Amino acid sequence: MISYEVSEHVATITLDRPEAMNSLTAEVKTALLEALGRAAADPEVRAVLLTGSGRAFCAGQDLREHAANLEAGRGLAGTVQEHYNPIVTLITTMDKPVIAAVNGVAAGAGASLAFACDLRVAADKAKFAMAFAGIGLAPDSGASWTLQRLVGPARAAELLILGEPLDAARALELGLVTRVVPADELAKTARELAVRLAQGPTKAYAATRRALAYAATHTLEESLALEAELQDACAATEDHRNATRAFLAKEQPTFIGR
Repeated sequence: MISYEVSEHVATITLDRPEAMNSLTAEVKTALLEALGRAAADPEVRAVLLTGSGRAFCAGQDLREHAANLEAGRGLAGTVQEHYNPIVTLITTMDKPVIAAVNGVAAGAGASLAFACDLRVAADKAKFAMAFAGIGLAPDSGASWTLQRLVGPARAAELLILGEPLDAARALELGLVTRVVPADELAKTARELAVRLAQGPTKAYAATRRALAYAATHTLEESLALEAELQDACAATEDHRNATRAFLAKEQPTFIGR
Protein backbone atom coordinates (compact mmCIF):
# COMPACT_ATOMS: atom_id res chain seq x y z
CA MET A 1 0.00 0.00 0.00
CA ILE A 2 3.07 2.23 0.28
CA SER A 3 6.09 1.95 -1.98
CA TYR A 4 9.47 3.30 -0.90
CA GLU A 5 12.51 3.83 -3.09
CA VAL A 6 15.78 5.72 -2.63
CA SER A 7 17.77 6.95 -5.60
CA GLU A 8 20.17 9.90 -5.97
CA HIS A 9 19.58 10.75 -2.29
CA VAL A 10 15.82 11.14 -2.89
CA ALA A 11 13.34 8.94 -1.03
CA THR A 12 10.22 8.53 -3.15
CA ILE A 13 7.18 7.51 -1.11
CA THR A 14 4.16 6.50 -3.17
CA LEU A 15 0.66 5.93 -1.85
CA ASP A 16 -0.25 2.77 -3.72
CA ARG A 17 -3.95 1.96 -3.44
CA PRO A 18 -5.05 3.13 -6.89
CA GLU A 19 -8.25 1.07 -6.79
CA ALA A 20 -9.34 3.15 -3.75
CA MET A 21 -7.89 6.48 -4.95
CA ASN A 22 -5.11 6.02 -2.38
CA SER A 23 -7.55 6.63 0.48
CA LEU A 24 -6.14 6.21 3.95
CA THR A 25 -6.92 3.21 6.13
CA ALA A 26 -5.26 2.69 9.49
CA GLU A 27 -2.90 0.25 7.80
CA VAL A 28 -1.92 2.75 5.11
CA LYS A 29 -1.40 5.53 7.63
CA THR A 30 0.80 3.32 9.79
CA ALA A 31 2.88 2.36 6.74
CA LEU A 32 3.13 6.00 5.61
CA LEU A 33 4.34 7.11 9.02
CA GLU A 34 6.94 4.33 9.02
CA ALA A 35 8.14 5.30 5.52
CA LEU A 36 8.44 8.96 6.47
CA GLY A 37 10.32 8.01 9.64
CA ARG A 38 12.67 5.84 7.61
CA ALA A 39 13.40 8.70 5.22
CA ALA A 40 13.88 11.18 8.06
CA ALA A 41 16.36 8.90 9.85
CA ASP A 42 18.41 7.87 6.80
CA PRO A 43 21.49 10.10 6.36
CA GLU A 44 21.66 9.05 2.70
CA VAL A 45 18.27 10.66 2.07
CA ARG A 46 18.48 14.40 1.50
CA ALA A 47 15.03 15.07 0.00
CA VAL A 48 11.67 13.32 0.07
CA LEU A 49 9.14 13.06 -2.76
CA LEU A 50 5.55 12.13 -1.84
CA THR A 51 3.11 11.11 -4.57
CA GLY A 52 0.24 8.77 -5.42
CA SER A 53 -0.35 6.02 -7.94
CA GLY A 54 -3.14 5.92 -10.50
CA ARG A 55 -5.57 8.80 -10.96
CA ALA A 56 -5.42 10.22 -7.44
CA PHE A 57 -2.83 11.69 -5.12
CA CYS A 58 -4.92 10.83 -2.07
CA ALA A 59 -8.69 10.95 -1.55
CA GLY A 60 -8.28 11.32 2.21
CA GLN A 61 -9.73 9.07 4.87
CA ASP A 62 -11.10 5.71 3.70
CA LEU A 63 -14.77 6.30 4.48
CA ARG A 64 -15.68 2.61 4.41
CA GLU A 65 -13.32 1.95 7.31
CA HIS A 66 -14.53 5.13 9.00
CA ALA A 67 -18.19 4.14 8.65
CA ALA A 68 -17.43 0.74 10.18
CA ASN A 69 -15.80 2.47 13.16
CA LEU A 70 -18.84 4.70 13.60
CA GLU A 71 -21.22 1.74 13.48
CA ALA A 72 -19.11 -0.04 16.09
CA GLY A 73 -19.21 3.00 18.36
CA ARG A 74 -15.49 3.72 18.00
CA GLY A 75 -15.93 7.18 16.49
CA LEU A 76 -12.68 8.35 14.90
CA ALA A 77 -10.87 5.43 16.57
CA GLY A 78 -8.09 7.76 17.71
CA THR A 79 -6.74 8.13 14.18
CA VAL A 80 -6.17 11.91 14.35
CA GLN A 81 -3.89 11.63 17.38
CA GLU A 82 -2.35 8.28 16.44
CA HIS A 83 -1.87 8.74 12.69
CA TYR A 84 -2.61 12.11 11.13
CA ASN A 85 -0.92 14.34 13.69
CA PRO A 86 2.35 12.34 13.77
CA ILE A 87 2.42 12.11 9.96
CA VAL A 88 2.05 15.87 9.47
CA THR A 89 4.47 16.63 12.30
CA LEU A 90 7.10 14.43 10.68
CA ILE A 91 6.57 15.96 7.22
CA THR A 92 6.94 19.49 8.58
CA THR A 93 9.81 18.94 11.02
CA MET A 94 12.20 16.46 9.41
CA ASP A 95 15.62 17.92 8.59
CA LYS A 96 15.18 17.64 4.83
CA PRO A 97 12.79 19.16 2.29
CA VAL A 98 9.60 17.36 1.25
CA ILE A 99 7.95 17.75 -2.16
CA ALA A 100 4.44 16.64 -3.08
CA ALA A 101 3.87 15.52 -6.66
CA VAL A 102 0.09 15.85 -6.91
CA ASN A 103 -0.90 13.60 -9.79
CA GLY A 104 -4.69 13.76 -9.40
CA VAL A 105 -7.38 14.26 -6.79
CA ALA A 106 -6.19 15.48 -3.38
CA ALA A 107 -9.13 15.65 -1.00
CA GLY A 108 -9.59 16.08 2.74
CA ALA A 109 -6.59 14.72 4.59
CA GLY A 110 -4.99 13.97 1.22
CA ALA A 111 -4.97 17.67 0.38
CA SER A 112 -3.72 18.43 3.89
CA LEU A 113 -0.74 16.11 3.37
CA ALA A 114 0.18 18.00 0.20
CA PHE A 115 -0.16 21.38 1.92
CA ALA A 116 2.16 20.22 4.71
CA CYS A 117 4.99 19.71 2.20
CA ASP A 118 7.47 22.46 1.38
CA LEU A 119 6.75 22.48 -2.35
CA ARG A 120 3.85 21.15 -4.41
CA VAL A 121 4.09 20.31 -8.10
CA ALA A 122 0.69 19.51 -9.59
CA ALA A 123 -0.41 17.85 -12.80
CA ASP A 124 -2.74 19.99 -14.89
CA LYS A 125 -5.52 17.48 -14.18
CA ALA A 126 -5.08 17.63 -10.39
CA LYS A 127 -7.93 18.78 -8.18
CA PHE A 128 -7.99 19.89 -4.55
CA ALA A 129 -10.95 19.73 -2.18
CA MET A 130 -11.13 20.45 1.52
CA ALA A 131 -13.92 17.95 1.98
CA PHE A 132 -14.21 17.94 5.78
CA ALA A 133 -17.31 20.14 6.19
CA GLY A 134 -19.12 18.11 3.54
CA ILE A 135 -19.20 15.14 5.90
CA GLY A 136 -19.74 17.19 9.03
CA LEU A 137 -16.17 17.31 10.28
CA ALA A 138 -13.68 20.00 11.20
CA PRO A 139 -10.32 20.11 9.37
CA ASP A 140 -7.47 17.87 10.45
CA SER A 141 -3.94 16.96 9.36
CA GLY A 142 -2.82 20.53 9.88
CA ALA A 143 -5.13 22.15 7.30
CA SER A 144 -6.20 24.89 9.71
CA TRP A 145 -2.51 25.81 10.14
CA THR A 146 -1.12 25.33 6.63
CA LEU A 147 -3.96 26.76 4.57
CA GLN A 148 -4.06 30.20 6.13
CA ARG A 149 -0.30 30.47 5.81
CA LEU A 150 -0.54 29.64 2.12
CA VAL A 151 -3.56 31.75 1.16
CA GLY A 152 -4.48 33.92 4.18
CA PRO A 153 -7.18 33.53 6.83
CA ALA A 154 -10.16 34.70 4.75
CA ARG A 155 -9.42 32.44 1.80
CA ALA A 156 -8.63 29.52 4.12
CA ALA A 157 -12.03 29.94 5.78
CA GLU A 158 -13.70 29.97 2.36
CA LEU A 159 -11.91 26.82 1.23
CA LEU A 160 -12.60 24.94 4.46
CA ILE A 161 -16.21 26.00 4.98
CA LEU A 162 -17.47 25.78 1.41
CA GLY A 163 -15.31 22.79 0.48
CA GLU A 164 -15.59 23.55 -3.22
CA PRO A 165 -13.05 21.74 -5.42
CA LEU A 166 -10.29 23.68 -7.13
CA ASP A 167 -8.63 22.72 -10.37
CA ALA A 168 -4.86 22.96 -10.74
CA ALA A 169 -4.92 26.33 -12.49
CA ARG A 170 -6.96 27.92 -9.70
CA ALA A 171 -4.75 26.29 -7.06
CA LEU A 172 -1.71 27.86 -8.73
CA GLU A 173 -3.44 31.26 -8.87
CA LEU A 174 -4.16 31.10 -5.13
CA GLY A 175 -0.61 30.00 -4.27
CA LEU A 176 -1.55 26.50 -3.12
CA VAL A 177 0.92 24.89 -5.53
CA THR A 178 4.41 25.81 -6.66
CA ARG A 179 3.90 24.96 -10.31
CA VAL A 180 1.54 23.13 -12.66
CA VAL A 181 2.78 20.91 -15.48
CA PRO A 182 1.17 18.60 -18.05
CA ALA A 183 0.25 15.27 -16.46
CA ASP A 184 2.75 13.32 -18.55
CA GLU A 185 5.57 15.61 -17.35
CA LEU A 186 4.75 15.53 -13.64
CA ALA A 187 6.95 12.60 -12.60
CA LYS A 188 9.97 13.98 -14.47
CA THR A 189 9.50 17.56 -13.24
CA ALA A 190 8.96 16.57 -9.61
CA ARG A 191 11.88 14.16 -9.74
CA GLU A 192 14.22 16.80 -11.15
CA LEU A 193 13.20 19.22 -8.42
CA ALA A 194 13.71 16.60 -5.72
CA VAL A 195 17.16 15.69 -7.06
CA ARG A 196 18.07 19.37 -7.20
CA LEU A 197 17.18 19.74 -3.52
CA ALA A 198 18.97 16.50 -2.66
CA GLN A 199 22.13 18.00 -4.15
CA GLY A 200 21.75 21.20 -2.16
CA PRO A 201 22.79 22.39 1.32
CA THR A 202 20.68 20.02 3.41
CA LYS A 203 21.54 21.65 6.76
CA ALA A 204 20.64 25.08 5.41
CA TYR A 205 17.31 23.78 4.12
CA ALA A 206 16.56 22.30 7.54
CA ALA A 207 17.44 25.58 9.22
CA THR A 208 15.23 27.49 6.78
CA ARG A 209 12.27 25.20 7.50
CA ARG A 210 12.78 25.69 11.23
CA ALA A 211 13.11 29.47 10.91
CA LEU A 212 9.92 29.79 8.87
CA ALA A 213 7.86 27.67 11.27
CA TYR A 214 9.20 29.56 14.28
CA ALA A 215 8.70 33.02 12.79
CA ALA A 216 5.05 32.26 12.03
CA THR A 217 4.21 32.32 15.74
CA HIS A 218 6.95 34.49 17.32
CA THR A 219 7.95 38.14 17.41
CA LEU A 220 10.56 39.73 15.17
CA GLU A 221 12.95 39.97 18.12
CA GLU A 222 12.57 36.27 18.89
CA SER A 223 12.89 35.35 15.23
CA LEU A 224 16.08 37.39 14.86
CA ALA A 225 17.55 35.54 17.83
CA LEU A 226 16.75 32.16 16.30
CA GLU A 227 18.14 33.26 12.93
CA ALA A 228 21.43 34.15 14.61
CA GLU A 229 21.53 30.74 16.29
CA LEU A 230 20.77 28.92 13.05
CA GLN A 231 23.32 30.95 11.11
CA ASP A 232 26.01 30.03 13.62
CA ALA A 233 25.13 26.36 13.18
CA CYS A 234 25.13 26.60 9.38
CA ALA A 235 28.41 28.52 9.36
CA ALA A 236 30.05 25.54 11.03
CA THR A 237 29.03 23.11 8.26
CA GLU A 238 31.32 21.74 5.58
CA ASP A 239 28.81 22.85 2.96
CA HIS A 240 29.08 26.52 3.98
CA ARG A 241 32.88 26.47 4.07
CA ASN A 242 33.13 24.68 0.73
CA ALA A 243 30.54 26.92 -0.92
CA THR A 244 32.34 30.05 0.29
CA ARG A 245 35.61 28.81 -1.18
CA ALA A 246 33.84 27.94 -4.44
CA PHE A 247 32.27 31.41 -4.64
CA LEU A 248 35.64 33.10 -4.21
CA ALA A 249 37.14 30.79 -6.82
CA LYS A 250 34.19 31.52 -9.16
CA GLU A 251 33.24 27.84 -9.20
CA GLN A 252 29.96 26.02 -8.71
CA PRO A 253 29.70 24.64 -5.16
CA THR A 254 29.24 20.95 -4.46
CA PHE A 255 27.13 20.25 -1.39
CA ILE A 256 27.47 17.07 0.62
CA GLY A 257 24.74 17.65 3.19
CA ARG A 258 27.09 18.14 6.16
